Amino acid sequence: MGCTYAQGVENHSLPRAAAFFDLDKTVIAKSSTLTFSKSFYQGGLINRRAVLRTAYAQFVFLAGGADHDQMERMRKYLSALCRGWNVQQVKEIVAETLHDLIDPIIYDEAATLIEQHHTAGRDVVIVSTSGAEVVEPIGELLGADRVVATRMVVGDDGCFTGEVEYYAYGPTKAEAIRELAGSEGYDLARCYAYSDSATDLPMLESVGHPHAVNPDRALRREAVAREWPILDFHRPVRLKQRLPALSAPPRPALVAAAAIGAAAATAGLVWYTSRRRATVA
Repeated sequence: MGCTYAQGVENHSLPRAAAFFDLDKTVIAKSSTLTFSKSFYQGGLINRRAVLRTAYAQFVFLAGGADHDQMERMRKYLSALCRGWNVQQVKEIVAETLHDLIDPIIYDEAATLIEQHHTAGRDVVIVSTSGAEVVEPIGELLGADRVVATRMVVGDDGCFTGEVEYYAYGPTKAEAIRELAGSEGYDLARCYAYSDSATDLPMLESVGHPHAVNPDRALRREAVAREWPILDFHRPVRLKQRLPALSAPPRPALVAAAAIGAAAATAGLVWYTSRRRATVA
């Protein structure tokens, strides 16, 4: 199509291949879970202070993201924070506000790439550290074929227990991709991957066509050193305002792994604290 961000997308009919996309700052312009903070507040899941702090966290995320240590603190904090949250309530809140909150922040460039990969016969897989309550509906909105995400244990009462069953982060993303390659017959040498964060280096290294999208400084250094393509996505647009194929009813997303993301809306509490400590130090 002559677009810079679409260069290198070639048509391979056999064997099967896939394009793996990180979500936040790769496909959408913000943090998927932080974006729902106001909705979670209105639903009674978080308090006003958490809403204000998630606004700050969104700023920090857009300015530079979170490193490995911050992500680990976030994981531990969120697993405790979401204990007792009703999963069905979370899903309903996300469903009610998905189009208003997420549709306007989808990168036009990412949506075009997703369409091109589908046209070339590749599956599209969203691979996110967030979880099913947020990632699955976004995957469906985008027409993704599969979703890999963090999942948390849900008790018999339908609420989160606070225990993390699977954490889709760093090396575990790469493991999930290899497992999918085995079960779906993907040739990883012919697969593509896209991410903005150096924490996703294992995922990028696992495919034949890695791409850095709006990369943080660490990933940019690696991409330059390894001569990986660096893409600049900067045009958020509603799907209805662009390609008709992507404004039509989405293809159902098949879940490869699922479940926590809703709790991550309060990640600002962790990032806010860690940034303040770093500033004081």
